Amino acid sequence: MNETQQRLIERHLDLIIEANKITNLTRIDSVEDGMLLHVEDSLSGLQEIQAAPEGLYGDLGTGGGFPGIPLAIATGRQTILADSVGKKTKVLDGVIEDLGLSDHVSTYHGRIEDLAVDHRFAFSVLTARALSQLSILMELASPCLKMGGQLICYKANVSEEELEHARELEKKLGMKIVSDRSFTLSDGQTNRRIIVFEKFAKPKLSLPRKVGFAQKKPL
Repeated sequence: MNETQQRLIERHLDLIIEANKITNLTRIDSVEDGMLLHVEDSLSGLQEIQAAPEGLYGDLGTGGGFPGIPLAIATGRQTILADSVGKKTKVLDGVIEDLGLSDHVSTYHGRIEDLAVDHRFAFSVLTARALSQLSILMELASPCLKMGGQLICYKANVSEEELEHARELEKKLGMKIVSDRSFTLSDGQTNRRIIVFEKFAKPKLSLPRKVGFAQKKPL
């Protein structure tokens, strides 16, 4: 990344920490912690998004715009930041304007199931950071993705049970694991794991299901 991109990413963090005093966007309230747990963590998936098919990128449950805004800055991809909380997307609208990113970054206020209806099969790549179980993310992402599109899941800890359940649903959801990488952030103690799914077939059930079903009545 060049100096301009780095400055924009740091400015984004500053704006979110300032906005967080009024609107609950993140539990992190210091620049030092934010640089590690938001910025570095967000950019840790850069190699995965660069390897994904070209095209529209969406960040699911974006919150304060992490990892969506740092990855949009680093890659220049057309980006949609999706969140069900209107206060958060409203803050992000101001951040996007302040950073001069309005030409390629926008927000979507709504549930992921709504995004799947409004932008059906539109995305080449999606990210989900500390959002939900893998099986739920697979279900929510499938109707949003083009064939061959990828879902990049940022996780802290993944149990063998969670991973096995995801594998059991691959054929049903048309989503298969194509990459699984574990690493530690620069503090030497924060463990992370990035698991990538690729849409390889049409799901064997009609998606999206009704709003909330993925969480309340998981497959």
